[in-house]
Amino acid sequence: QVHLVESGGGLVQAGGSLRLSCAASGSILSIAEMGWYRQAPGKQRELVAHITSGGSTSYADSVKGRFTISRDNAKNTVYLQLNSLNPEDTAVYYCYADVMTSPYVNRAYWGRGTQVTVSS
Repeated sequence: QVHLVESGGGLVQAGGSLRLSCAASGSILSIAEMGWYRQAPGKQRELVAHITSGGSTSYADSVKGRFTISRDNAKNTVYLQLNSLNPEDTAVYYCYADVMTSPYVNRAYWGRGTQVTVSS
């Protein structure tokens, strides 16, 4: 069993910053990709950023230059630094991890989400 727990969401004014964290725990052999999705009210869930075990990153165009993803492999934790926030960034942010729990057995696990609200 693997659990992902997010933290760091909250209410912030436009132009402000937040740092999200997501820690994975449980029967983890290794973690390949980790990342963040978000879902705003009435919209589909969208990929925000992801990072490989080697540190390669990718971002949605809407957050490039403002958000930074990073990870600590020793802690099985992924972070998302959110800068220059605007009201369009308001959403529930979900982390995920592609986890290998035993040889040749891997699947994606999800956190329960953390709310980010940006006021204008």
